[in-house]
Amino acid sequence: MENAKVFIIVVVFSFLLDVLGVESVRVKVKDEFPPCNFPAVYNFGDSNSDTGGGSAAFWPAGPPSGQTFFGRPVGRGCDGRLMIDFIAEHLRFPYLSPYLDSIGTSFRYGANFAIGGSTIRPQNESMSLNGVSPFSLDFQIIQHDNFKARTSYFYNQVKTNSMRSNLPRPEDFSKALYLFDIGQNDIAAGLRKKNDTDFHASVPDIVDQLAKAVQNLYAHGARTFWIHNTGPIGCLPVSLHYHSIKPEELDKQGCLKAQNDYSIEFNRKLKDRVIKLRAELPEAAVTYVDIYAAKYQLIGNAKEQGFLDAADICCGFHEDEIQVYCGNKQKINGTEIYAGSCENPSKYISWDGVHYSEAANHWVAYHIINGSFSDPPLPITHACHKPSLE
Repeated sequence: MENAKVFIIVVVFSFLLDVLGVESVRVKVKDEFPPCNFPAVYNFGDSNSDTGGGSAAFWPAGPPSGQTFFGRPVGRGCDGRLMIDFIAEHLRFPYLSPYLDSIGTSFRYGANFAIGGSTIRPQNESMSLNGVSPFSLDFQIIQHDNFKARTSYFYNQVKTNSMRSNLPRPEDFSKALYLFDIGQNDIAAGLRKKNDTDFHASVPDIVDQLAKAVQNLYAHGARTFWIHNTGPIGCLPVSLHYHSIKPEELDKQGCLKAQNDYSIEFNRKLKDRVIKLRAELPEAAVTYVDIYAAKYQLIGNAKEQGFLDAADICCGFHEDEIQVYCGNKQKINGTEIYAGSCENPSKYISWDGVHYSEAANHWVAYHIINGSFSDPPLPITHACHKPSLE
């Protein structure tokens, strides 16, 4: 009966969004509720939010990554900061330490379990073959559960504040914000297999796997979830440089329609599953964030927002169907080519053809943290609340 009431509330709230508009509901929520004051953030994902886990697990990211903000490679697939970094800044936290990084690490304000190449559903592929990480979402959740148990044990064993300073407080886990930014590599795996029927059949299971991760965290006390859908994969410049493309294959923004259709289907099923999660987890606040819409808006208005053409790539060599990825060298017709960075990464949406630049990450982050692309339309600082319908 309780689940049925929650489901009805969700449906009615969605209706109110259509009638009243997102902005008016967001302002009302912000006025009625205080900020959540999250004590920590825990993130699960792939390279879009990997702050160094992949570098710790496999091999360090080399130059020119990190050049814009950090001045050196720091394990991010970007010239600088990622969306998760801007979210951390907005919440007034230090940048999240990767769970797998053992050097100079503090977990007082959370941890990042994201690893580049990760998928929601385990894939029968490998990092060496096609860049797929073995740290799928189920492994990331296992790592979190182990992390929580071990840090809580050690926190209670040590007696001095100095020894506890880099450990999360056990009571903070239930009050923390839990973020998910994962799914793009599941779609990429489906595209590689070139079997539309198999992909369509797999989507419900993929989103169920993400739902199980949320349910597991909820069972361990987590209550606030901020879930990103996946971006328009057909707009990634690397796809547009791979082969000859017919005009009818492109949409109005110059993106591959067939690939974006995969993202759209995944996102539609994910949103439906999030609505069900709200009914299944009555004490949880679950926010669905439309990253696809935010990124597509940026891509469609690139020049108006101060960027070059959205298909341009800052770092890498992609000409005449020759692909030399960012930071790599390759001999072509007897000449060694170094795929270095462009002069001004802030003018590019794409850093390396797959990942967004710091400037683009900043644009997207600051268009989602205020709730403009969220359901319900809550600022991230208020994501622990569930809007009242009264």
